[in-house]
Amino acid sequence: MFLIFDPLYWVLAIFGYMIMFLLAGIVAPRVAGKVAGKFSLYTSMALLLIMILSISAGIIYAIFSFAKITIDFYALLVFLLAINFIIYLISPYMINISYGAKPSAELQRVVDEVASRLRVKSPKAVVVQSPPNAFAYGNFITGKFVAVSDSLMNMLSRDELQAVVGHEIGHHKHKDNLFMLLLGILPSVIFYLGYMLIHSSTRNENRGTQLAVLGIAAVIVSFVVQVLVLAFSRLREYFADMEGVVTSGKEAMQRSLAKIHYFYHRYPSVMEEVTDSKLRALFIYAIMNAIAKPFVTRADIERLKKERVSAIQEFLSTHPPIPKRLAFIDNLKF
Repeated sequence: MFLIFDPLYWVLAIFGYMIMFLLAGIVAPRVAGKVAGKFSLYTSMALLLIMILSISAGIIYAIFSFAKITIDFYALLVFLLAINFIIYLISPYMINISYGAKPSAELQRVVDEVASRLRVKSPKAVVVQSPPNAFAYGNFITGKFVAVSDSLMNMLSRDELQAVVGHEIGHHKHKDNLFMLLLGILPSVIFYLGYMLIHSSTRNENRGTQLAVLGIAAVIVSFVVQVLVLAFSRLREYFADMEGVVTSGKEAMQRSLAKIHYFYHRYPSVMEEVTDSKLRALFIYAIMNAIAKPFVTRADIERLKKERVSAIQEFLSTHPPIPKRLAFIDNLKF
């Protein structure tokens, strides 16, 4: 059955996204407000990872313990792993083609220098044709890449460029692409198990209600886990920012983020192009609201740190809002 033609699939998806927006708009900000500043970045990542794995394991265990129906869980898991693994394998080739990635001796020198500072093997440096941004990608076949757009290279000073490259090498160093790929499978597994339970409930006269309730619970949990995975992704961005700071200092890292941020709000049409990109989760920059200015001073950075951000935008994003990233960098101690 093609899910796209199944009305039940669309009802569950819409219901799940309503739950997701409710969590992002009301529940998550209140929880975040209570725990903000109480844990270190490392502790926060560990606790959140434990929460994601525990909730996922709990609902999957409940399904198999109480549903008592035959669900080809392993076939589903293998299917999702295979699809994501194929995407993982071919995505570097698709990125290179889509963005016209070309090796750059100039950028490679910067990448080699930064990699040396961070004591890691140097990735391949490529320049891509796109609005100002940078991202890390690659796999064990193609090798690791750090991509920086030509427009961003022209916009940043050398120390700012080093900070951005440090951030991207940080993603490779922390194995974030593989980490998020694996975690991202969990919400899908739970959602499809819930979907299958609800379908099964219509064919089971004795336990139909029980299966339907458990299936709906699984669908809700899948979107809760998705929100938590997004939160974990934002923590990994802070983690990568630390590498940028180690590379080039707080000031350079903050200036680079602020410059990219203000550029996109100076040119809304360019911002739409990045927002619509399927690769936006890889980018160093995430779209948030702010005042548009072409260049930045220390006063601009301080002003940006005080900008209010939408709670829904933040909690449905893979990246933290720029004001919070700037404040996080301020509080770093080495």
